[in-house]
Amino acid sequence: MNKNLAKRILEGDIRAASRLMRDIDDRMPSALEPLKELYPKTGRAYIIGITGPPGAGKSTIVDKMVDIFRKEGKSVGIVAVDPTSPFTGGAILGDRIRMQRHATDEGVFIRSLATRGCLGGLSRSTQDIINVMDAMGKDIILVETVGVGQDEVEIVNTAHTSIVILVPGLGDDIQAIKAGIIEIGDLFVINKADREGADKMERDLRMVLEMGRRRENGWEPLIFKTEATLGKGIFELVYGIYRHKQALEQNPELEKKLRERTKTTFLEILESEVMAHFIEKMEKEGRWEKIIDDLMNRRTDPYSVAERIMASELVDLCTNIQKGQSNKEGGSP
Repeated sequence: MNKNLAKRILEGDIRAASRLMRDIDDRMPSALEPLKELYPKTGRAYIIGITGPPGAGKSTIVDKMVDIFRKEGKSVGIVAVDPTSPFTGGAILGDRIRMQRHATDEGVFIRSLATRGCLGGLSRSTQDIINVMDAMGKDIILVETVGVGQDEVEIVNTAHTSIVILVPGLGDDIQAIKAGIIEIGDLFVINKADREGADKMERDLRMVLEMGRRRENGWEPLIFKTEATLGKGIFELVYGIYRHKQALEQNPELEKKLRERTKTTFLEILESEVMAHFIEKMEKEGRWEKIIDDLMNRRTDPYSVAERIMASELVDLCTNIQKGQSNKEGGSP
């Protein structure tokens, strides 16, 4: 039974948290009630998004950052979003293997998720997993997203601080910088900085940032050079995160970010619930296959069908509201 999961999670039961996260990732309806109970206990963790192309060393940087956070006594959650296996639907990179040395640390909780085809780099269940970790009392939650280039911008709606990791030698460097992720980064990291081309990449990146649109909150993105496997530059990067956190707290931008994230999360949930309701209703009424057949044979168009469904649902909604009001006025229970 899932009814006691929320209570057990709030009491620090790691197995209960793991079970709920599994149910969330499998989109089990039973996960909904614990999530409702946990939500009032969220909003305390600081969320850091780490993104960038494959091979940039994201997992190694996360691993080294965790060392520093733990030495500071902070509890850490890690959400590693991996590409989806086309055969099993599961995660195939296995970021947890790279962070295995933290597996026995009770202050670190690691969860791998599959993107399940989401082009924005994040699984739809990512925010729910973050909320569980938040409710567990994690001080810092690191969200490492799969590197999918310019489509990887959803992290902005999830993280307080977004870090873009680049590496020299992965093709046309300036094109990689211009590929759409330039506006999402609060901090930029040039990893494997001992490689040839690192200095040029830094110059190009500074030029692009200076030419770009000025941020509304006045924040000027910082650039760091690291050699993650050796731990070089990681302390400076963590200090940069704290600088950005302080800047957000001293500016209305933090409230704006939180409102935007709350709005985005709610809209995603609403869209998912509405779609599930529509599809379930049409399947029960036997309309689903007929609609698909009509569309396949061009007897109608998807736009008209969507309009009719929405109109029908609104009529049903208004009717139910009127019935409810009549029951109240008539004294019915």
